Amino acid sequence: METQLVLCTANPGKVAELLALLPPHWRVAGLADVGVTADIPETGDTLQANAGQKARYVFERTGLPCIADDTGLEVDALGGAPGVHSARYAGPARDPAANMHKLLEELAGRTDRTARFRTVIAYVDGTGTRFFEGDVEGTITDAPRGAGGFGYDPVFLPRMSDLTFAELDPMRKNAISHRGRAVWRLVEWLTEHHRPR
Repeated sequence: METQLVLCTANPGKVAELLALLPPHWRVAGLADVGVTADIPETGDTLQANAGQKARYVFERTGLPCIADDTGLEVDALGGAPGVHSARYAGPARDPAANMHKLLEELAGRTDRTARFRTVIAYVDGTGTRFFEGDVEGTITDAPRGAGGFGYDPVFLPRMSDLTFAELDPMRKNAISHRGRAVWRLVEWLTEHHRPR
């Protein structure tokens, strides 16, 4: 029997990654599938606050177990920016190309290009909220490379690879990514605490 989870995002890249990582008896519904069409509030000042806010908002409207994540790219030379503001780094339009362009401009001429991707996943059901985290260390490239992935993937070179996230095939990216690590921690917890029904 399948168990339904609601993934609180309109980002098809995140949906695809989660579907690839979850066991087959977990059925993932998107926001449109459960009738949530309004913008989900995201006003926290930390990744954890945003993830929890999004998951609780959808749970209160559906009564179904909800998963939401917030991901930030933290660049050491920029004091951890863009961080929690990663999606809107270049403005409210949430334009990935503009965000990457601004990031590369900010880093022009800098030798320290170390960075990390960090994901916090919130899982909300009738018993409360739980958080699962994952991160991956790497560096920012001088220019975008690769056509895959989404967001900052073309400029993020994970430490254990000579390919950017956008150059890696999805299965290999999931095996080493921040989101993959957070999802595996979530899956371990779900497997231990929830049986399909």
